[in-house]
Amino acid sequence: MKFLISIIILTFLQACTQKYQPVKTSSMENKEAKNNPYYSRTDTTKLNIANEEWKKILAPDLYAIAREAATERAFTGKYNEFDEVGDYYCAVCGHHLFRSTSKFASSCGWPSFFEADKEGVYYVRDQSYGMDRVEVLCKRCDSHLGHVFDDGPKPTGLRYCMNSVSLEFVADSEK
Repeated sequence: MKFLISIIILTFLQACTQKYQPVKTSSMENKEAKNNPYYSRTDTTKLNIANEEWKKILAPDLYAIAREAATERAFTGKYNEFDEVGDYYCAVCGHHLFRSTSKFASSCGWPSFFEADKEGVYYVRDQSYGMDRVEVLCKRCDSHLGHVFDDGPKPTGLRYCMNSVSLEFVADSEK
């Protein structure tokens, strides 16, 4: 009986000490783009789509962040600790936003870049939640991407703090 109790205790202790390892996927494919008639990595035509239409097309988390300026929780985004070589596009419309060579480890909990594609983004003053910040939006579809701060590294001194949900990554090897 003591032997059986020892086995049960050892099994329980071993189960409690195992660390959860998330499943790692190599594919960063934007499956939503297949159902989005406005998504294109080549068309740069300005979009003027009502939020009611976007709500029908986009996943709830992407809609909340891109169209309602929500924010994903820190340290949860798929691109936070990600450093492959390639380009980042708007997950809503496919517009080019960042090159991976401008990405850096900021330790803020969100993917950070020191430089954006000048044709990819525009800026709006954001005074929500009692803060004075600069919001970064996609130039093609007006989707919220994140905010930019002036505490980044050289050469720009900027830190584009982006939501992973708003981004799509395409590796150079996939082009």
